[in-house]
Amino acid sequence: MKEGIHPDYKVATVSCACGEKFTTKSTKETLRLDICSVCHPFFTGKQKLIDTEGRVDKFRKKYAK
Repeated sequence: MKEGIHPDYKVATVSCACGEKFTTKSTKETLRLDICSVCHPFFTGKQKLIDTEGRVDKFRKKYAK
């Protein structure tokens, strides 16, 4: 690896709009997120599958054998 071309990684504080805070390493010292794994609907189990064209039912019927 070449000397002097890589960025300096610092301990960064990440804060989400929901209030969750955690630390990681980044080239920036602070990061702000709109959504994180604590408040994202996919990770909280609140996400619902919306199938307006019947694609899921069509798939299930096709491979129901």
